Amino acid sequence: MLGASAYVGWNIGANDTAKCIGTTVGCGLLSFKRAVILVAVFVILGAMLQGQHVMHTIGKGIVKTDLNYLSVCVALICSGLFVTLATFFRIPTSTSQAIVGGVLGIGLAVGAEIDFSKLILIAESWILCPLLVMGLAFGLMHITRFVLGYFNTSSPITQHVFGLLAILSACYVAYSMGANNAGNAVGPVANLNIFPPRLLLPIGGVSIAVGAVSYGKKVADTVGKGITPLDIPSAFVAQITSAFGMHLFSMFGIPVSTSSAIVGAVVGVGLVKGARAISKKTILTILTGWVLTPTLACLTSYSLYSLLTIIMP
Repeated sequence: MLGASAYVGWNIGANDTAKCIGTTVGCGLLSFKRAVILVAVFVILGAMLQGQHVMHTIGKGIVKTDLNYLSVCVALICSGLFVTLATFFRIPTSTSQAIVGGVLGIGLAVGAEIDFSKLILIAESWILCPLLVMGLAFGLMHITRFVLGYFNTSSPITQHVFGLLAILSACYVAYSMGANNAGNAVGPVANLNIFPPRLLLPIGGVSIAVGAVSYGKKVADTVGKGITPLDIPSAFVAQITSAFGMHLFSMFGIPVSTSSAIVGAVVGVGLVKGARAISKKTILTILTGWVLTPTLACLTSYSLYSLLTIIMP
C-alpha cells in the first residue's frame, strides 16, 4: 500500500517537481544537479509542514465512504501509470488531475458517496489557478522590466541579485509543491485510517524528492526552454507567481495542477515578450495532456477495479 503511494510520489517528482526548477535550469542559472538538491529539501519541508490540507481532501473530501485496500491500490497505480507515460514522452501533465480522476473512478466503481460539489470546486480551480498565475506573472514581469530600466542589467551586481532571487523563488516553488502534491500521493491511503499523517506525509515528500532526482530532467527541459526562452528575471517572475498560486490553493486544501501553475506563469512572462515568443505547439501538447489525464485515469481505475472484482469476488 505504501509502495503504491511511493510510486505516485515518484511520478510527482519526475513530472511535477522538476517544473519548479525548469525555469531556473532553462535560463542557465543552476545546473540540474544543484537545483534538484534544493527541490529535495524544500519539497519535504512543504509536505511535512502543510501537506495535511490536500491529503484530507484526497482522502475523504471527494469520496466520503471508506475504501478497501484493493480500491486504493487500483486508484494509485492507475494514476501513477498515466503520469509515468506522460513523463516518458516529456509531456508536463498533472498528477493532481490524475489522482483525482483515479479516486473518482474508484468511487463510482464501488458505489461510494461522492461529494460532487467538492469535485466541481477542484475542477474550477484547475481553470482558475493558471489564469490567476498568468495574470500575476504578466503584471509582475511588466513591473520588473520597469524597475530594471533604472539599472544596468548587464552589471554583475544586478545579475547576482536576480540570480539569488530566482534561486529563492525556486525553493518557494518546491515548498509549495510539497504542500500541495504530497497529499496527492498519500491521500488515498489516508482514507484507510491505518497510518498516522505524521508517517504518511514524510513518505510522500521523500518519494517526490526521489522522483525529481532520478527522472525529472526531461520535463524540466520542456518547461524551461520548450514554451518560451527565459532569462534570469523571467525565471524569477515565473517561479514566484506560480509558487504563490499553488501555496494559496494548498491552504484551502484544493489539489491544483503544478503543471498549470508553472506553465501559466511562463505563458504570462512570454506574453510580455510578445505572443510570437510562445511555442503554441508546446502549449497545445500540454493542454491535451491535461484533458486526457483525469479522464483516462477515471475510466481506467473504474474498469480495472470492476474487472478485478469479477475475477476475485
